[in-house]
Amino acid sequence: MTHPTPSETPVPRSGVRLRLAGRTDVGITRDHNEDAFAFLDLATGQTHQEVHDGVIDVGLRGVVLVVADGMGGAAAGEIASEMAVEAVLDTFRAQWMNNVGRDTDTFVETIRDSADTANHRIFAYAGAHPEHAGMGTTATIAGLLGNSLYLAQVGDSRAYIVRDGAALQITKDQSLMQQLIEAGEMTADQAEVSERRNIILQALGPDSTVRPDFTQQPLARGDTLVMCSDGLTTHLRASDIARIVSESSDPDDACERLIAAANAEGGHDNITVVVTQFDGDGLPEHDEVQRQIGHQTYPLPDSGVPTLDRMRGRMRSGAVPAVTRPPTPALGVQSVSNAAAASSTAVPPRDPAKAYLYVAIFAIVVVVAWAIWKFGNFGPTTP
Repeated sequence: MTHPTPSETPVPRSGVRLRLAGRTDVGITRDHNEDAFAFLDLATGQTHQEVHDGVIDVGLRGVVLVVADGMGGAAAGEIASEMAVEAVLDTFRAQWMNNVGRDTDTFVETIRDSADTANHRIFAYAGAHPEHAGMGTTATIAGLLGNSLYLAQVGDSRAYIVRDGAALQITKDQSLMQQLIEAGEMTADQAEVSERRNIILQALGPDSTVRPDFTQQPLARGDTLVMCSDGLTTHLRASDIARIVSESSDPDDACERLIAAANAEGGHDNITVVVTQFDGDGLPEHDEVQRQIGHQTYPLPDSGVPTLDRMRGRMRSGAVPAVTRPPTPALGVQSVSNAAAASSTAVPPRDPAKAYLYVAIFAIVVVVAWAIWKFGNFGPTTP
C-alpha cells in the first residue's frame, strides 16, 4: 500500500482565508533598519516570502505572525530582531507542525516556548560577543488557531484590530508609560508626548528570563489585524491607523500607506507593519462575537515556572531546536551554537573529581605546615 507524499496530501481547511502583507522601512532619520517580521503558514510551511499573492487558506494547524524591533546599536539590533523571528518560526516548525496535538493550550505553549527560545538565543549570543552586550528586541507574536488570535507581547511593538472603522489595541505595552497610565499618574494623551515614552520594561535578550504578556482575541469576518513596531505608533494614533486601513484597497496598499504616513510625520524610527484581513465561513459575523475587542488575558498553565528552566527542559527533550543557521549571513554572524562551542573550547569545563583532589592536597599541605610551625617553635628543646 502506498501513501501520498506531503505535497499530494489534502490540507484540512478551517474555513478561514487570510489576505496579508508586510513591509519594513528604515524611516527618514535612521541609517539602518533594526526591525524584522515574518509569517508562517503552519499547514504548508510557507513563509511570507513564499505565500502566493498574500493569500492563505488557513488549515487546522493555523498561522503564526511576528514583528520584532531590535535595539543595541551598531548591528546588534538587526541581529537580535532577526534571531527572534527565526527562533519563533523554528520553534513552531519543531513543536507544532511536527506534533499530532492540535489543542489550544499546546498552541499557546508553543508561542510561549518560541519567546523563551528567542530570549535564550539572543542572551547566549550577547554573552559570547561582549561587543553586543545588552542587545535585545521587542516581539509581538500572534498565532491564529480556529477563529481566535493568541498573542505574546514583549516590549512595545503593538497589535490592533480594525473593526467597523475603529482600531483598538489588543496588546499592552510593557513600558514605563503604560505603568504610569495604569497607576493613574499619567493619561494616554500625556504618555504619547512624554520624553520617556520609549522606555520599555522588558525585551528579549538582555536578561536570562522573560515573561511575555499573553492575550487572546476572538475574530469576526471582516476584521483586520495590524501589527507594527513603535516607529509607526510614535507618529500615528489609532484613529489614523483605522482610517488608512479602511481606505486601502488591500493589505499591501495599507502597509504602503501607513509607512508613508509615518514618514510624512518625521519617520524618526524604523517602521514595520504587517496587515492581515480575515474572511471565510469559519469566522462569525460581527454581531455574533460576544466579547469586545481589547486586551484580554489568556491564563497559561504553569505560568509561574521560570521560563529559562522550562526552555532548558525543552532543549533536553529536543523539542526546542538549536540554532541551525546564522541569522544574517551577509553580515557573517556566527551562530549561537558555534559561539558556544568556541567559548567552551577557550574555557574548558571544570572536572569535579580534580577539584576535590586539589582541595584535599591543599588541606594536607596546610596541616603539615601548621604542624611544622607548631612543633618547630614550641616543641621541647635539647639541653
